[in-house]
Amino acid sequence: MKSSNIGGQAVLEGIMMKNQDQYAVAVRKPDGEIEVSKGIYHSVVGRRICLLRIPFVRGVFQFVDSLVLGVKTMTYSADFYEDEERATPVKEEEKRKQERQEKWMIRGTVFFSVLMAVGIFMLLPYFLSGLLKPAIPSYSARLFVEAAVRIVIFLLYIFLISRVKDIQRTFMYHGAEHKCINCIEHGLPLTVDNVRISSRQHRRCGTSFLFFVLAIGILLLFLIQVKSPLMRVLVRIALVPVIAGISYEALRLAGSSENWLVRLFSKPGLWIQRLTTKEPDDDMIEVAICAVEAVFDWRSYEAENFGA
Repeated sequence: MKSSNIGGQAVLEGIMMKNQDQYAVAVRKPDGEIEVSKGIYHSVVGRRICLLRIPFVRGVFQFVDSLVLGVKTMTYSADFYEDEERATPVKEEEKRKQERQEKWMIRGTVFFSVLMAVGIFMLLPYFLSGLLKPAIPSYSARLFVEAAVRIVIFLLYIFLISRVKDIQRTFMYHGAEHKCINCIEHGLPLTVDNVRISSRQHRRCGTSFLFFVLAIGILLLFLIQVKSPLMRVLVRIALVPVIAGISYEALRLAGSSENWLVRLFSKPGLWIQRLTTKEPDDDMIEVAICAVEAVFDWRSYEAENFGA
């Protein structure tokens, strides 16, 4: 396997694929046709692109960028399935107003998502484990309980959303995304037949990133212990960007290294992907291929890396 460095995500009835600063969204419209939209994504760092090259710092901004682009492309795909009348011409002024509203909506969604994630996966396990203080006076011992609670909450969350019908279809598109990337990175021509036989698990997946966040967060809390209850809460909040930065580097390493230890550490993330990816049908694979080909020349890539 040779890493192509392309990535993406599933959206509503479609796939977003990103290659460097280019991205494309392919959506299967209600009439059955595939709509492909291309764009250039400008990072939240603006002109300070050097921040995206600094190890352990770049991960924080890459994480925010992925959230922003994810919400933006998910909103785009959802527009095809709204019941609003699309035939009415929109005035230029009204269009600019809608674009401003969309930007604020995306910012609000990203902020709220991060806030909820910190509250549910960082602070809630701490407070729940704190209820056991009369029975378990040792803070170090309660850290093990907190770690267990955090893992249970995470797995339960993944399991519950995987039972939702609409989410199941999104997970099928997620599987199609992974299969396309695996097909390319194993030197196979990007066809429906080849994509179908490729694995739906990938070591650079966002699900694996979440596992790294979980594992590294638990490890850091064991290494950084403070006595004040208030400081314990503040430490958990302050560690969020640190955890994101380290997890991003771990994900990059996992996606490019064949070292046995790296592969072993990647296993849990791949296991969790059994829940977050499902086998796609051929129509979904066609959508994923369209998204890939809009931003990535896989033929040149395979010729260069595999002599195809």
